Amino acid sequence: MRVVALISGGKDSCYNMLQCVSAGHSVVALANLRPHTHVPDELDSYMYQTVGHQAVDLYAEAMDLPLYRRTIEGSSLHTGREYSQTAGDEVEDLYQLLKLVKEKEGVEAVSVGAILSDYQRVRVENVCARLQLQPLAYLWRRDQAELLREIISSDLHAVVIKVAAYGLDPERHLGKSLAEMEAYLHELSEKYGVHICGEGGEYETFTVDCPLFKKKIVIDSMETVIHSADAFAPVGYLHFTRMHTEDKREGSGGRPLPLSRCPCQNAIDRMTEELEYADKTLDVQGGCPSNAERSCQSEPGCVPSHSSRSSSGFQWISGLTALQSEHPDVQSQTRHVFTLLQSRKILQEKGLLMKHVLLVHLYVSDMENFSQINSVYCTYFTHNPPARVCVQAWLPVSQQLRMDVLLHDGTVACEEDAFPQRDTLHVQSLSHWAPANIGPYSQAVQVLLCVGLTAAPAIALYVNLSIMSKRTSTAHHTSQTGLRVAFAELGHCRQFPVLKSLPPRCTPASRS
Repeated sequence: MRVVALISGGKDSCYNMLQCVSAGHSVVALANLRPHTHVPDELDSYMYQTVGHQAVDLYAEAMDLPLYRRTIEGSSLHTGREYSQTAGDEVEDLYQLLKLVKEKEGVEAVSVGAILSDYQRVRVENVCARLQLQPLAYLWRRDQAELLREIISSDLHAVVIKVAAYGLDPERHLGKSLAEMEAYLHELSEKYGVHICGEGGEYETFTVDCPLFKKKIVIDSMETVIHSADAFAPVGYLHFTRMHTEDKREGSGGRPLPLSRCPCQNAIDRMTEELEYADKTLDVQGGCPSNAERSCQSEPGCVPSHSSRSSSGFQWISGLTALQSEHPDVQSQTRHVFTLLQSRKILQEKGLLMKHVLLVHLYVSDMENFSQINSVYCTYFTHNPPARVCVQAWLPVSQQLRMDVLLHDGTVACEEDAFPQRDTLHVQSLSHWAPANIGPYSQAVQVLLCVGLTAAPAIALYVNLSIMSKRTSTAHHTSQTGLRVAFAELGHCRQFPVLKSLPPRCTPASRS
């Protein structure tokens, strides 16, 4: 895809560009939001790094790419967990900037260096959705120690230009390189819980060189500004007063690296490396049921089954379906399934609403019908949708879909440190963390986690692995989210026969 890179000058936005190139995308333009000339370098922004903005213009020269800049006119007005279009908010400046870049450069995707900030990611995804652009956030939820080591080893050179944490001193640490700071950042992390990559605002950086730069940036002169002379955690930053670019020495990487030489691991390499120690083979024989066998399966009718309500407030409703003889097309069948779910005998009788649905299992007889089913499904779940798993399965010939739902009535706290019962994680950016969810479904609702796809998340490409390797991959995907096993409420592990060939209506992919 043609990509515009959102840059602040920092290490994260720059390294994410490297990840985009590694994934096969083309960075064709740069974009940056800057403060007004009459305001301090350190703008009180929830969204943007502004320290070092004086040198961002040099990125265009260093990379030989067009740079689009816009002054931040708005402020942080809509500061909630979710974001909706708000006049006067600084997010709308980002919208106008990316709208211009899309019109001028025909970009299809946006590179963003978010690692841990849901606040930033949600707002970038909101803007991208409105402009029909794909966000690319390859650093999202990466292990910070591993990521910092990877950034340094990729020949990306960045210097610390702001410090704001206990243990960091403007006089001692400003201007130091990441390589010089790495060991000390690990020490601060162990002692005081400092985020190694600065995700808590502990420090900010400016990148002066990386493998994508044709020229390197040289800071000729700068001055230290003390923003807050706190006795324990003084805040200070560097103000650049003079800088220039200069050609790299021959053989020092003066041209952007080709994909094959990019110092980043691509998604397949990363998964292969993680699974090298898994068992290689486990042969399972099996086959598909024939149409005759499927037609002889007992008709379950349209009466769903209910589990009893657990002491913690959870309940399953299973077997929601519609008969093809009564609802000939798949969209009308989907509408009937939801009508049945919302009926007096199910949700209404229990005093529940659609917002109480936490997880959906959706089974379809033919994945070719997925888009038609999804077009109806999305009208029932809009804001903070439940998690969903959708797979192709051999249903009775009279059915084209079947649905199970897990509900929680919201009356019982699940843990002693009670959290909101309806707290979803709906990541729409492409990343190495988990497959992007661009439709009406979240990766997870609190305490519920759906894992198990043996796919490289950043490219949604399924990898041919043995069962033991798939098990290892699933465990790895779980650990990547930071979920503690003690929080697991429910787990499903399903094993299907490995087929030597698939019937015409079968596809190897599953959709969520």
